Amino acid sequence: MADNNSLICVFLQRPLTDRVITVQILVIIFFCINMLLIVTFLKKECFHASTRYILFFVILLSDSFLLLMSDILLILTNFKCSLQVWLCLIISLFVFLYSIVTPVTLTAMTLERYVAICMPLRHGQLCCIRSTMYCILIIHGLSSGPCIVILSMFFASASLSFYKQYTICSVELFILYRWQDHVRSAVHQFYFLIMSITIVFSYVKIMKVAKAASGENKKSTKKGLRTVVLHAFQLLLCLLQLWTPFIQTAVLPTDFDLYRNVRYFNYILFNIAPRCLSPLIYGLRDEAFFLALKNLMPALSCSEKRKCNSMHNAHT
Repeated sequence: MADNNSLICVFLQRPLTDRVITVQILVIIFFCINMLLIVTFLKKECFHASTRYILFFVILLSDSFLLLMSDILLILTNFKCSLQVWLCLIISLFVFLYSIVTPVTLTAMTLERYVAICMPLRHGQLCCIRSTMYCILIIHGLSSGPCIVILSMFFASASLSFYKQYTICSVELFILYRWQDHVRSAVHQFYFLIMSITIVFSYVKIMKVAKAASGENKKSTKKGLRTVVLHAFQLLLCLLQLWTPFIQTAVLPTDFDLYRNVRYFNYILFNIAPRCLSPLIYGLRDEAFFLALKNLMPALSCSEKRKCNSMHNAHT
């Protein structure tokens, strides 16, 4: 019978722990916040014509999807659920991709701020809707690079029988040889370097414009500079997440309980934390988005009241 199943768990042997409950509460809170911001974006048509808001929408979708997928993997690990390798492969494919989409999109948003502040006359031309759609395609193409490299090495090394085996699903599963770990490290370091250079370059250029600006331009430039700094901090957390698999790879063969603890710590600090900063940067700091969010809240409240009243009238 077990051969016909793709998932084997031991739920009864591992009750829900405080850690799992804490993670679920955090995931639900941030997921609901993201959904609220997504609805705000969809309701306001003026946001649909702005490159930075569209890219912000991409980050919200990516973060929400990654939160759900990684949370599922965390729950499966906690309950020692064994998946068939082929099923783990499908899940990990999306986790690989969308763990890179957010930092690459943040880098694109930083470049958009650089163009808006340092090249204002060309901003309308370079950041039109059509260019933004191409940019989203490029973001996903670039983000698939590490995923293609890791899975290509895995496909070349794994036997067909390996795909039917049961195992705890994790990123480390796809590293069968030491040299593959080195290649993965090199690819992630290359991405880390390119994105860091882009952030520093944009910051320095915007800093120069901020020093030369005056009046309203100076105020706007300084606000853009603070946004770039927040992007840099969020990007740092996202890029540090790329290093967590190396720690987990070293821990997994020695002690599974220690591996679970390390994975829990990494998940809280480098997975959930960066995903809660996106709403902070644009949902609260951006005046236009914050105003749209405030206007949406009474609308939701009124619709709930109307729904309750209609239900009450139906009963009476």
